[in-house]
Amino acid sequence: MRPQDILILAQLTLEKNNLSQQSTVPLLSKIPQNKTLATLLKISEAEVSESLRRSEYAGLLADLNLKSINKKAFLDFIMHGLPYVFPARPGALVRGVPTAQSAPPLSNSLISEEQYVWEYADGTVRGQRIEPLYPTVPEIAQQNPALYEVLSLIDAIRTGSPRTIRLASQELEKRIISHA
Repeated sequence: MRPQDILILAQLTLEKNNLSQQSTVPLLSKIPQNKTLATLLKISEAEVSESLRRSEYAGLLADLNLKSINKKAFLDFIMHGLPYVFPARPGALVRGVPTAQSAPPLSNSLISEEQYVWEYADGTVRGQRIEPLYPTVPEIAQQNPALYEVLSLIDAIRTGSPRTIRLASQELEKRIISHA
């Protein structure tokens, strides 16, 4: 697995959840194309294709052609594997985009003196730097609020205290499994 695999799976999950709540158009016409994912996430089309193959091999993608995600396995991997595979350690003070408990939805329920950010020149908050899963994350988060929330929750699991991790896990379950 590579960090961009998590980014791609998160976007696919959001798209699949959004599409399942919409019209009754046949499923095959709703499958996100690799080119669309690449454009949305500012990743090359080849990286998207390779990522999907890795995710299928790992059991996180149930069907490569339909881009069907094994949501339970994906959520389990985020909650139990991600902090070990892609840990995040707060770094120097920088300007950036809030993440982890410093960003919605956790910033609405947790009060913290610490601010965690993805470094970004156009950012509005000064805080401790958290390495994003992929370099394009701060930019794409500004354009996709739902993905921004999911990635911030993932960062809360990568960096948080047990209470923060518990709250982030509950919020992620709503977004990944329950379609909230």
